Amino acid sequence: MNEDARTQIEQMRSEIRRHDRQYYVESDPEISDLEYDRLLESLRQLEERFPHLIALDSPTQRVGGESVSGLQQVAHQVPMLSIDNTYSSEDLLHWGKRVTKLLDERHTRWMVELKIDGVAISLIYRNGLLVQGVTRGNGLIGDDVTHAVRTISSIPLTLTLDHPPEMVEVRGEVYMTNADLVKLNESQVSQGLPAFANTRNVVSGSVRLLDPRIVSSRPLKFFCHGLGDSRGLSLKSQSAYYEWASLAGLSIAPRSAAFDSLDEVVQYGTNLIEELHSLDFEIDGLVIKVNDFDCQQILGSTAKCPRWAIAWKFEKFEATTTLVAIRVQIGRGGTVTPVADLEPVELAGTIVRRASLHNAAEVARKDVRIGDVLVVEKAGKVIPHVVRVEKHLRKQGLLPWCMPTACPECGTILMQDPEGIFIRCPHFHCPAQQRERIRFFASRGAMDIDHLGDKLVEQLVSTGLVQSYGDLYRLDAFTLASLDRMGKKSAEALVLHIKNSRTRGLSKLLNALGIRHVGPRVAQSLADHFLSIDAIVQATIEDLSTVPDIGPAIAESVHQWFSSEHGSRIITDLRECGVTLESDPPAEQVSSGPLAGKLFVVTGTLEKYSRKDAEDAIVAAGGRVGASVTKKTDYLINGENAGSKLATARKLGVQVLDESGFKVLLEGGWGD
Repeated sequence: MNEDARTQIEQMRSEIRRHDRQYYVESDPEISDLEYDRLLESLRQLEERFPHLIALDSPTQRVGGESVSGLQQVAHQVPMLSIDNTYSSEDLLHWGKRVTKLLDERHTRWMVELKIDGVAISLIYRNGLLVQGVTRGNGLIGDDVTHAVRTISSIPLTLTLDHPPEMVEVRGEVYMTNADLVKLNESQVSQGLPAFANTRNVVSGSVRLLDPRIVSSRPLKFFCHGLGDSRGLSLKSQSAYYEWASLAGLSIAPRSAAFDSLDEVVQYGTNLIEELHSLDFEIDGLVIKVNDFDCQQILGSTAKCPRWAIAWKFEKFEATTTLVAIRVQIGRGGTVTPVADLEPVELAGTIVRRASLHNAAEVARKDVRIGDVLVVEKAGKVIPHVVRVEKHLRKQGLLPWCMPTACPECGTILMQDPEGIFIRCPHFHCPAQQRERIRFFASRGAMDIDHLGDKLVEQLVSTGLVQSYGDLYRLDAFTLASLDRMGKKSAEALVLHIKNSRTRGLSKLLNALGIRHVGPRVAQSLADHFLSIDAIVQATIEDLSTVPDIGPAIAESVHQWFSSEHGSRIITDLRECGVTLESDPPAEQVSSGPLAGKLFVVTGTLEKYSRKDAEDAIVAAGGRVGASVTKKTDYLINGENAGSKLATARKLGVQVLDESGFKVLLEGGWGD
């Protein structure tokens, strides 16, 4: 009977560990929380019948029965150094140049990770079993919080490896989501206890509690981000460590990615700041690391910080205020965005009266209701967004908010975007869309028409003077001077600015047209490839797909726009208004050479070339350089420590060359 029980217990433990991995690592749970709890309870009851079979790493043993008498101090075998930081992309690039110089210009990849705003923890595993958890402390000595970390469900008590290393120190961050803080504060207040101010305060206090039963009642989570001491583990890079950690059942922060250049890192970080609202946990920046462990060893550390890592932080400001109303805005593409009207509150030195709610799904996920007390946040230059609702302060009777069914501007029935979570107004001539299209057309990144501000655009559209892009070029100073707050000199200056915008060029114009999926980079690629609007109009989807950096979705969107009645009408109108519809050939493009007509992607570390040198050599030899591997890529130049691009190239059948093969091609060898 004991052997049957032993087998059943091991099978149940294995199943629970698999479900833990599906939930915390794969983010793809197979069973409901209720089913999981029933499975865990069945295991607990079986272990109670056979107590001699209870093991330290059993999922039932996460919560110990006894409190610890105090926190013991533990010395770190490898110091947990702090990371130097910057708030400037320019300083980040300067840091990268210093690092590259210290590496004798050896090219390296850069790993980017979210900087989680939690508590740093070191986890010691021996032969796959969790034996100790230690706080960072002063970097040299921390507190033993093993009793606390064992209660955190996303920390595996046993690594899910067939052959775990003899010893490995996993470093990471204990954190809490905003949604869990909302629930915890509701529970606190219902018990007559004070609410917690923010997630970090909860985490910092929780991991140091002496009673593991109290810690287990706090919904703490864990992401790993680093490797400390180890024996029996051989890894070459941070990206390889993440692959190993995932196999071991450890949770990795989302959005971690490797890049070949710091310019790509800056672009990635800039975009990420605009998506902070989609993350349910707090971050205060990005951590950028040299990916290669050998390069990290070469760079070493100062007394306080590693030279191979830096935190690119952004200023974040929070404030608490009341939601007065929710209204919707209609974008230039018809997207309907809910906006929170707030009781005025000071944030980052300015008075804030509104915050973005992004989409209806987010309003529902955060359960935002008119009259709620909200925590709003501003990060970088992005407009404020709602972090969470202080539900423990919610008054009775507040009703859930619902998205309107019709456009508030034109009355058209709104439609769900079949490709995503957005809701749109499908009426192309909706006044709200017209205003936003004109504003964008005149913006600095588009046709750059100075003095055409939001208030003036609103007047021009509401009076019917401007209903299309071409109408801008038909405006005269006399008509403009008749508008409110518009004098003769201002009107004449604006007419001159509009006239000058006619010659901005094809790339600027393509961006200004607001075609879906077409931003500055795609617009430039289209202009460089086709050189004229007429060539783009005549291009098929297949023709458009041959352009570097343009995939099927972009090609279809561009073709659909130029084939449509309104697209054709806009181009005809702009042509009649004298707007330049052609582009000069890119000056740097070489039409002949050993690599003429071939598309290359460079990845990994080359011995004799930096990435920029390799790409310059390709262009000088008549080739083109792409940012990512696609079916259109002719060659992948593959250096050491290559990442996912190599796997993609092999999957797509793209020819892969090492550095010597690249040199042969540059010298005109092989031919076709």
